[in-house]
Amino acid sequence: MVEINLIYMTASNKDEARMIGKALINARLAACVNIIENMTSMYMWDGKLQDGNEIILIAKTTQERVSDLIEKVNSLHSYDCPCIVSLPVSDGNPAFLKWVADGVQ
Repeated sequence: MVEINLIYMTASNKDEARMIGKALINARLAACVNIIENMTSMYMWDGKLQDGNEIILIAKTTQERVSDLIEKVNSLHSYDCPCIVSLPVSDGNPAFLKWVADGVQ
């Protein structure tokens, strides 16, 4: 069985999120990308507390495609150090998991 991963990412705004999502799908690095707006992020950057809005992206892909997906997002992203983390899927609807795997072949 093919290993499926969810990739959690953030972006600075909806336009950037949509651009990244479209690029991942067009390159067949993700079968689907969800974009969730209106998230508040707080974090330290350059020694200062940052507090602002970001957009969440959740991409569905295979373990095999994760490193290429990360490379692509890094090449497109406006951040110096974008949040891109991969979470393995341990179980799910077999038909959906197959659809994800087929979508990135």
